[in-house]
Formats: sequence, C-alpha cells, structure tokens
Amino acid sequence: MTILFADTGATQATAPTPTDRLLAGSLAVAPLLYLAADTTYAVRGWDDPTAGVLHVLGAMAYGLVVLAVASRLPRTSRLAAAIVLTGVIGTVGNSAYGFDAIHLSLGDASLVDQPGAANLIKPLGLFFPLSFALVAWALARLGHRWQAALVLAAIVAWPIAHIGNIGVVAVPVNVALVVAFGSLLWARRATTT
Repeated sequence: MTILFADTGATQATAPTPTDRLLAGSLAVAPLLYLAADTTYAVRGWDDPTAGVLHVLGAMAYGLVVLAVASRLPRTSRLAAAIVLTGVIGTVGNSAYGFDAIHLSLGDASLVDQPGAANLIKPLGLFFPLSFALVAWALARLGHRWQAALVLAAIVAWPIAHIGNIGVVAVPVNVALVVAFGSLLWARRATTT
C-alpha cells in the first residue's frame, strides 16, 4: 500500500493494517448504506424502521469515513483535528436522527419536535454536514479536486434533503457521495497494484 503525505509529496510503502482496511472499506460501505437508507425513506416514508436502522448503520460508517480522510492528512494538521472533532459529533447527531425514525416507527412522537433535552439532536445533527465540508477541503488539499467538489456540492444539498425530508434530493446526494468516496477507494487500489 502506498501512503501519500500531502505536505511533502513523499511516499512510503507499507503493508496495509487491519485499521487501514477498515477505514478504506468505509469509503464504499458508508455511502452505500446511506443510499439504501435514503432510498428506503423515499419509498416507504421518513418514519420507516428499516430505513432508520440503515440510517444508524450508515451514520456510524460515515464516522469511519471522516477518520479515513483525516488519517491521510499530515499528523500535525489542524484540519485533521477539526475533521475528527466535527466528525465524531456529527456521527452522534446523524445517528440520533436515525434512532428518531425508529422511534417514530413505533408510534411515538418525534424527538426532534420535542422541547427541552430533545433539542440536543438538532445542533449535533448539523455537525455532520460541517464535518463533510471539512472533508471536502481535506480532499482538495490531498489533490482529489473533483471528489472534493462533488462532496461539497452533495453536502450543501444534504440539509435541504434531510431537514425537508425530500427524497428526490436525498437520493441523488447519496449517489454523488457513492461516486466521490468510491472513486477514492478505486484510486487507492490502483496505486497498490
């Protein structure tokens, strides 16, 4: 496996570790899980339990994506630290919305619409698109310019699709993320052969 250090352009050949494989795999798994979740929401409704389960699993997998991208930045990068911080918070917030869909499927009131402590979901959820705006910045710095532009465009549309529960926006957003992150995995495999 070849690891490119963006700050020097130097490469170092190392055997991939199990962690490397896990983080690389998340580049394919996370967007596909989330595409399945949002497609299910679009077809069955935004309170579908299956979509909620896929949503939670996809949100957790996207937590690994932010770690995968942050790990490609130089060890001294403040951007990497910001990606990890916002990514972890965003994963919690994004997962909370999936659990909210499961909660709704059981006939309960939406936590998002409740006052008090339930309001915590809203600001935590906004960290997810913020983390992916930072991921787009990191991808640009790492030389993946078209993927960065595609991730940024998708993540700008993300809140529109998900706050408004608009399936015709959510599904294409996820297709864009499948293409952007999947191409990074493909590029990684090409450099190792």
